[in-house]
Amino acid sequence: MASRLDGTIAGRGIAGLAAYNNRGDICTFLMRIQMSISLKTLTLVAMGMATVHASASELVFASWGGSYQDAQNTTAVRPFAAQSGAKVKLDTYNGGIAQIRSQVETNNVTWDVVDMQLADATRACDEGLLEKVGSIALPAGKNGATAKSDFLPGGVSDCMIGNVSWSTMITYNKNAFKSGEPTKIADFFDLKKFPGKRGLRKSPEGALEWALLADGVPAANVYKTLATPEGLQRAFKKLDTIKSSIVWWEAGAQPPQLLADGEVSMTSAYPNRILTAVMQDKKPFGFLWDGEVKNIEGYAIVKGSKNLKAAQDFIRFSTSTESLAKLSSATALGPMRQSSIPLVDPKMLPYLPTAPQNQKNAVDVNVAFWADHSDDLNQKFAVWLGQK
Repeated sequence: MASRLDGTIAGRGIAGLAAYNNRGDICTFLMRIQMSISLKTLTLVAMGMATVHASASELVFASWGGSYQDAQNTTAVRPFAAQSGAKVKLDTYNGGIAQIRSQVETNNVTWDVVDMQLADATRACDEGLLEKVGSIALPAGKNGATAKSDFLPGGVSDCMIGNVSWSTMITYNKNAFKSGEPTKIADFFDLKKFPGKRGLRKSPEGALEWALLADGVPAANVYKTLATPEGLQRAFKKLDTIKSSIVWWEAGAQPPQLLADGEVSMTSAYPNRILTAVMQDKKPFGFLWDGEVKNIEGYAIVKGSKNLKAAQDFIRFSTSTESLAKLSSATALGPMRQSSIPLVDPKMLPYLPTAPQNQKNAVDVNVAFWADHSDDLNQKFAVWLGQK
């Protein structure tokens, strides 16, 4: 997650954008800011009047560090502390559920709220490692919608309330296609019309979905098709058509560098990384949103939290319409509330994974599918990689 989210605009807002003409990671709007702060020791104490719960307890919030957590500090942690009077201590989380499992099983719970991917939160919830969040009275959307209807699909689950949606999409070097730029996911597989090497993350997730989309499978049927032997064979057969032209990448910083160095003409990438390259480094990169593969990030409470009420209050506060709009404006990650979108910095809107025009043919990652099939598909993908 850190590789996807780090490098975001980190809460500079419109003022920071003024320095640019324009999520190249938009996150750049706002200059890359890397605050030399020890997240493990920073304690934020409220400076204002307590209007929620003036508790002296210390809430521990664990997230991914870097400029993403800096943005969370600016848009949610500090305002919550100022309003509630609570002390909030920050820590870093590296993904997965091992750390959470260890805390719960040893009865040494040191975290209260954790920023997690939906897939990890679902697994942790199934293992009984997280508190249920159904009792949190989430505020209605500013558009009058109830909280339940205001959140995008997957935004409210048994043990997690979503905050942002991030995605993997296709980007390209405009200079490589001056006679016509790619407009659909099928173009990524068309080496004749759009020549050049292709960059892909070294993982079956994303690659298999795109292969089926490019082969004509509707987005709504991708996982149904991929769950069959015939569908999987179809996906690998489509990948075979570009296999010899693929440059594999693993870290989120690689795709913009591959494009800049001319090693590839098109690549999968995290859009906030590309936006940074466009806005800050003025790179001639284009965005192909057709077929973007979307994921969900959100807040969960560790089972046995010593500050359950404060944790619930923090989630309620930080997932409000306004809070999510501010976080998206600082990071170019999509807000999980529909009512937040009109409040996002207008310069950010074209680059949000959740912008209506960007998700017309999007694939929402099927958490249950990957939970059931990830081991098998990773093994089959490794075998395919080794084949000539």
